[in-house]
Amino acid sequence: MSLTRALQALVEEAVRRAGGWLPFDRFMALALYAPGLGYYANSSRKFGQMPASGSDFVTAPEMTPLFGRALAVQVADALIATGSDEVWEFGAGSGALAAQLLQSLGDRVRRYTIVDVSGSLRARQYDALVPFAGKVAWAGELPQAINGVVVGNEVLDAMPVKLLARAKGVWHERGVTLAGPDGTLGWADRPTELRPPVDIEGPHDYLTEIHPQAEAFMRTLADRLVRGAAFFIDYGFTEGEYYHPQRHMGTLMCHRGHMADSDPLPDLGRKDITAHVNFTGLALAAQEAGLPTLGYTTQARFLMNCGLLPLMEQAPLAERVAGHRLVAEHEMGELFKVIGFHRGDFWDAVGFREGDRTHTL
Repeated sequence: MSLTRALQALVEEAVRRAGGWLPFDRFMALALYAPGLGYYANSSRKFGQMPASGSDFVTAPEMTPLFGRALAVQVADALIATGSDEVWEFGAGSGALAAQLLQSLGDRVRRYTIVDVSGSLRARQYDALVPFAGKVAWAGELPQAINGVVVGNEVLDAMPVKLLARAKGVWHERGVTLAGPDGTLGWADRPTELRPPVDIEGPHDYLTEIHPQAEAFMRTLADRLVRGAAFFIDYGFTEGEYYHPQRHMGTLMCHRGHMADSDPLPDLGRKDITAHVNFTGLALAAQEAGLPTLGYTTQARFLMNCGLLPLMEQAPLAERVAGHRLVAEHEMGELFKVIGFHRGDFWDAVGFREGDRTHTL
């Protein structure tokens, strides 16, 4: 049985056990994380520069090591400010960012712990981090206590979301159902009391996401972070931008072979499923749990604050071109944001010294 067919059978059974209708966040969790079958739990290649490599998308650390070198400036700043010598990375992907940070930080880091639920990715990370074997450890879940600096690059967008659809003025939760006797998956909406965090202006039909799992993650992190700071880099918006009346088709997106589509139901286990991040919701969840915001800005401004431009000047041409993609407004520079949190005294973190947008949250 093919991977897709096996995962399809698992989803079909989950739909039946749920009474014929499975909320989208539960479907997304299975599609991405079902043991051995989900996209992030199977052995297919995910990260790479080009489709010919068999990869589906590229993240900043795979594009250029300049990303990790610049981020290391902020991590070093945070280690000093919080009196820490440990780094924790969530969702470490190929291990490229970990290698870049470890190389740049050197003796500032005593231990580097990767929290990742994917066994296949952990195996790839292990191979990439052999030169740092004495410092690196892995964990399959959030530990009870964290002391140190937390980083997460493109990890929040892969957390399951709920889909809400407004039709003729009535809000529904969108879920997955069995559309035919052959097990074909389809959509079905049910009336719900759930709502987006802000009212959507206008009477038009509207599809969007809410992020209870990502917000729960932030509350848990706030509970577990004893001393230190946390930095997350991802694509997304503030609440006002996220739930703009014109964004009526939501942000859900799939990636396969460096191509994007908006239908997560076919090719199960063979493509990534993501949604943009609501940074306002994350900041509020963290703040309410006692973890205040350290700063919020665009990836471009953050990396430039951390010295990316001088690093680019010293780099070969190919690296300079890749570095430009990190900060260009029409590439990753504006859509991607960086948000920081701190446990302990506030300090003037280097990555947010110019262009901080915390007031927009």
